[in-house]
Amino acid sequence: MIEDRLRELSIELPTPPSPAGSYIPVVTTGNLAFVSGQIPMRDGKVIFEGKVPEQQSLESARDAAKICIINGLAQLKANLGSLDKIRKFVRISGFVNSSPSFIEQPKVINAASDLLVEIFGDMAKHSRIAVGVASLPLNSTVEIDMVVEFST
Repeated sequence: MIEDRLRELSIELPTPPSPAGSYIPVVTTGNLAFVSGQIPMRDGKVIFEGKVPEQQSLESARDAAKICIINGLAQLKANLGSLDKIRKFVRISGFVNSSPSFIEQPKVINAASDLLVEIFGDMAKHSRIAVGVASLPLNSTVEIDMVVEFST
């Protein structure tokens, strides 16, 4: 069970963050779940703010990406009832609040991809994009959305 694997890795899913705008956190259609962009929030507060590498280092941006994934998993659990319903991670899209000269966005989003594979194994291997952007909501350092296939 995925919950057991999360405990082994000392990962505790938070209460899913509330939307920061006029959208819902997860939309399902057929057997696909689309998770809205997740930012590195804990207890209603953005904990990694600013651009990489000025305000945040590559390593702290990687930590932010992991929190985005954990928040996304919390959203999926709230929506699906159980993470064991997930059959495949189809795609993740990662956005990094980057200075114009920063070109290591893939290294930031690798932290998210690697964490998913560590938790779920090969079914977590996915397609993805890793994009540098001029700004993100609430000045967050990273934002990640995902598409997963689940069993009904």
